[in-house]
Amino acid sequence: MDILTLKLSAVQVLGLACFGVVMGKWLKKKITVLDRLNIPDSVTGGLVYALAALVCRDRYLNLEFDMVLRDVLMVAFFTTVGMSASLRFLKIGGKQVGIFLMAAVAGLLAQIAWGVSMAETLGLNLLIGLIPGAVSLTGGPATAIAFGKTFEEIGVAGATTIGLASAVFGITIGGLLGGYVGGFLIRRNRLHSNGARASESADLELLAGVEKSDSTFLGNIIALSIAMAGGTLVSAKFQEWGWTLPSYIGAMICAGALRNLDDALGFVKVSQEKMDEIGGIALEIFIVMALLTLRLWELASLALPILAILIGQIVLLIVLCWTLIFRLMGRDYQAGVMAGGYFGFMMGTTANALACMGELTSKYGPAPRAFFVVSIVGAFLIDFINALLITQSINLLR
Repeated sequence: MDILTLKLSAVQVLGLACFGVVMGKWLKKKITVLDRLNIPDSVTGGLVYALAALVCRDRYLNLEFDMVLRDVLMVAFFTTVGMSASLRFLKIGGKQVGIFLMAAVAGLLAQIAWGVSMAETLGLNLLIGLIPGAVSLTGGPATAIAFGKTFEEIGVAGATTIGLASAVFGITIGGLLGGYVGGFLIRRNRLHSNGARASESADLELLAGVEKSDSTFLGNIIALSIAMAGGTLVSAKFQEWGWTLPSYIGAMICAGALRNLDDALGFVKVSQEKMDEIGGIALEIFIVMALLTLRLWELASLALPILAILIGQIVLLIVLCWTLIFRLMGRDYQAGVMAGGYFGFMMGTTANALACMGELTSKYGPAPRAFFVVSIVGAFLIDFINALLITQSINLLR
């Protein structure tokens, strides 16, 4: 039987992704358990597409997608996160950013230790233990691809395939469980968003005070585009220096620099509120696009040892979220939201984290400090540290 291959253009993929967000919202109204688990609309709709592709693949229909817009949206989203790196905001959550970063580093070390110890127990190459952990979970698909070639060059066969499959697994689980992890803490401890400390209320007033009421969407989009364009040059320079980092890091650096320059000179009047709205749109569509290419059949082909390591990583991170992270971040409502975000980006991507946090805040109330802290650590600081830790671990274990 001849199997039809359908190729979708970039614009068609964009339309399909937008419909996926709408479909996810509709499904959550019909299937209430999805709402109780705090699964984002984009994840719900995207997984429907992934399951459909799995059923049709090599039987009825194979799909090929032009994903150029997915990569653009990914960079756009993380650039909006970079725009939050205003020095004026550091005094709002500077201490918590430091604590949360140390907690993220502790999580990275725990992921590495678990993976390597399990690889040794199961008689695998110790380097394999790094892949279904810091490389593919906290690092995500970009880091899995970037480091896959390095692993293969030093003798780890199929490292890129293992990394991508593990990253897919992590994105799926991070999207499915991130909201639940935070929601469980919020419900169990009966936390409320209006229970902020007095110092937090003052901080939020300060945050509102630096917003530019005369800022326009056009001005913010122009600033975003300039940062994205400049970021390509910065990322290219990193590659020349031999640094292995996700493609969006350069754009985030440019965005942070542009934001602080604008804070001082006011030539664009960047609005964090408008940037968050632009980023939210990019995030929702990007997640559906990412799940459109989710190769669920690769998960089925994972060796049992790799799957065992991944399951262990889930348990490890849930325990860390419900104990260490929640307590370190203050045991309040924002700490519960941060715990959900922590699971999201340590298991999948920062996009997962912020989507799950968005789901929590839409249900339980705003948590601006949580978004600030998780955004800066999960999408910016931890990538640099993760790359260094992975590189050092490879050198120690090879």
